[in-house]
Amino acid sequence: MNTISLWRRGFKGDLITIAVMVTLAVICFHFMPSNLSFFTRIIAIMLLVLAIDLVTGFTGIATLGHAALYGAGAYAAGIAAAKFGINDPVLMLLIGIVAGALMGLLSSLVILRGHGLSQLVLSIAVVQLAREAANRFSTWTGGSDGLAGIAPAPLFGMWRFDLWGRTSYWLAVALLIITFILLRQIIRSPFGKLCQAIRQDPVRVRAMGAPVYLTQVKMYVISGAVAGLGGALSAVATKVVGLDSLSFELSAEAVVMLVLGGTANLYGALIGSAVFMWFEHTMSTINPYHWLTIVGALLVAIVLFAPRGLTGLAESLWARMMKGAFK
Repeated sequence: MNTISLWRRGFKGDLITIAVMVTLAVICFHFMPSNLSFFTRIIAIMLLVLAIDLVTGFTGIATLGHAALYGAGAYAAGIAAAKFGINDPVLMLLIGIVAGALMGLLSSLVILRGHGLSQLVLSIAVVQLAREAANRFSTWTGGSDGLAGIAPAPLFGMWRFDLWGRTSYWLAVALLIITFILLRQIIRSPFGKLCQAIRQDPVRVRAMGAPVYLTQVKMYVISGAVAGLGGALSAVATKVVGLDSLSFELSAEAVVMLVLGGTANLYGALIGSAVFMWFEHTMSTINPYHWLTIVGALLVAIVLFAPRGLTGLAESLWARMMKGAFK
């Protein structure tokens, strides 16, 4: 009965989440139509931050190289379209997912050899090597000029990818909702619980006979698939892939977004990405010379006064309100 009640409670929470996402998507579509391309970019980065949350927040693997997985998905989808004429957007997304998963597998075999700080160093090395490889093989990737010539066909043969970004926007919203719900189920599953136990005490889990290393590799592959989906979505939406999709800066910013929103609950990845990118976009428009200082001050304030991120702060405020209401 406890399992059933927990499942029902989680299912209701998922329905509320879907309703909120759809409502926000409709509001943004109708009241901010000129920013649809920017919102699509935010969703693509949300998928990357969700991927980082899987390995860092839930499994305890330190990484600053997840842009390698994101870029693998972007370049795979872009090359499939520009070099092989595979223009169906669904196929491009699937190719990106597979490429991200494969890059996740290869990355995990390197990164999981280390622990703590050595994992961070290895992850940085992975993303730098991936970027250099993309720059070297310029015949396929376009090098520093970027990969152009990506022309996705109409989605399901009906909706064209127009200049206003309407089709790519709704595609991004649908992908985000589907991915979020699937990840919620994975986190609730015995596999997800095992990953969380490994994050808390890998030595004890190993002593109990559970396959710690194999479980971490599996989660890294899942994380790579999600990040690859984000990269492929970016390629489909923008019709160009550049070396910035494989940059260390992108990895570092994504980690900052996760810390800003809060780790190990998935909601933090969504909130942190949206708040950071919108704040960055707004501040760079208002003050193009000192906006980085303003963003830095915001992050310092969050770390000092809300160490569990914005979601942790919201939970604390809600608990205080409920405690005061029942006094």
